[in-house]
Formats: sequence, structure tokens, C-alpha cells
Amino acid sequence: MDFPWGDTRRFNSGSRFMRQHFGGRMQRLAIDAGFTCPNRDGTRGTGGCTYCLNTAFNPSYCTPQKSITQQIEDGILFHQKRRGTPYGYLAYFQAFSNTYAPIELLKSKHEEALQHTAIQGIIIATRPDCLYEAVLDYLEELQQRTFVSLEIGMESCRDATLRRIRRGHNLTCAVEAIERCASHHLPVGTHLIFGLPGETPEHWLDDIALLNALPLHHIKFHQLQIFKNTLIEKEFREHPEEFHRFTPEQYVHFMADYLERLRPDIIVDRLAGEVPPKYLAVTNWHHLKYEDIVKQVENELERRNSWQGKCFTPPYNLEEK
Repeated sequence: MDFPWGDTRRFNSGSRFMRQHFGGRMQRLAIDAGFTCPNRDGTRGTGGCTYCLNTAFNPSYCTPQKSITQQIEDGILFHQKRRGTPYGYLAYFQAFSNTYAPIELLKSKHEEALQHTAIQGIIIATRPDCLYEAVLDYLEELQQRTFVSLEIGMESCRDATLRRIRRGHNLTCAVEAIERCASHHLPVGTHLIFGLPGETPEHWLDDIALLNALPLHHIKFHQLQIFKNTLIEKEFREHPEEFHRFTPEQYVHFMADYLERLRPDIIVDRLAGEVPPKYLAVTNWHHLKYEDIVKQVENELERRNSWQGKCFTPPYNLEEK
């Protein structure tokens, strides 16, 4: 059975989209361009988000002390040893906020990546409060000559949580940023974290209606991973009752419930997070691999004879919310 997105997988996977768009498996090459965030440099706060530890997500080759070109060269070797040679590569500006700099500096960093002959496009991760019109105009122009994709960290749909984790922006800011990206014809996605303090699975399922109403092209999901020596580790030690902690089995069932309600055309780039265990202060997943979680979610959907969007209902009008 082919589902609405054109294959037999029970959710609209990012790997399927990339293969269809480019013609084969694409490998993201993480790049640290040396940017920062407005809630780190004093503009909106200091110290960053309470849960953040960027080094946990950066591969060993990825460091701002290297040029963009050198990170790409090292990244190609890094991934070839682990997964072989892909169809092509995408430059993934992942660390911190990759539109938070003067426009000419942003252009020089992004253009250096695109000048590498192995690179076939660019993925830019950023915050909703770091998308100025000059940046969006530039990215819209850039999209005329290469593949461009934006990832905006929303993390939560609830203002109380955003304040608690020191994001430095509110939900309205995130919603408006996504809409502005879409108005510039840019494929825009978002990140969400399940397990932030004060939130419950019922909250996350309720929030799907808002997400379905947004012009989202893709989305990433992460279970909260509590990293060593972060503010959220301290909060967890002091108030563990404020945190909903999934077992792997509970997470699989929750993700199946979630996907059933998610708009079927939204591409799911990631179902869960995975970092080296040495960074984790707390774990109850016993080093379960990401591929195992994905397989279990797909098996659960098959057991239910279900798929992404099976229970989808048309979204409400955002202006009425």
C-alpha cells in the first residue's frame, strides 16, 4: 500500500523526501560556523537555554576553529568511514543560531560551503527571533540556485515553558517566523522537545492542532535528554516530579498516537534524539539506537493498521486561536 507521500513507509520520512528530491541518499555534514545566540550574548539573556549542550550534537570533526571548507572535507571522511559514500552532501549549519550575524558575514559562511564541489544544498538551523528581512530576502534569492531548507527551534508551544527554559522568545514569535519564511517560499521546519518541565503528553497531543495549522514543510522531534552540568539537570535533581520521563515503550506508543494526528504532508525528519551516552546526566533508554526507535514506531503503526495523518482533522484558523 502506498501512502499519500508516495511510498510504503507509515510516516512521511525525511529520508524519503531527500531521495525523491535528489535521486539518492543524501548525507548532512554538520558545520559549526562560530555563531552564537541572542540568549547567550546578552541581547536577550546569558547562558543560553537551560537544556542546551551543543557539543553533544556536534561530530568530532565539527569545530569553529576549522574553516567551513575543512569541516566539509573532514565531515566527508568521517561519514564515509561509517556509512559509505552517499549520493550527495548537504551543508548543515547546525550549531547555535545560523542567521544571527551581519548579513555579509552570513553570506560569506554559507557561500563558502556552497562553493565546495561535493555540496548540493544547504540546511540552516536557527531561532525564530533571528530571521531578519534581509536574511530572508537573501535565502529566497539563494534558493533560486541551490537547495535551501530552514529549521526553526520552537521547542515548545507553551509560553510558560519557553520562559522556564530561558528561550528568550514566545510562541507568537515562532509562529510569525514560520509564516514569514513560508511567505518567502522557503521550506521551513521546526524542532520540538517532548519532556520539558511542566508539560505532559496530553499537552503535546493538544498542540498538534496548532502545528497542523502552520505552513510547515518538515518537523523534528526529540525526547528531552538531560545533559550533564546544565541548568535543566539541576532543576531535574531538585524537582523530578515536574518532568515526564518516557520509557522507550511509552515513547513508541506516544509517537504512534502523535503521528496519527499529524498533517500527512509534513515531512518527519527525526522521531527522537540520540547523543553519545557520555553527555547524559540521566538515561532510562539503555543506549537504545535511533534506528531501533524508528523501527518500533513503524511496527506499532503497522500493528494498529495506521499511518501518519490517519486521524488528522483540518486545522483551525490561527487568528481565531
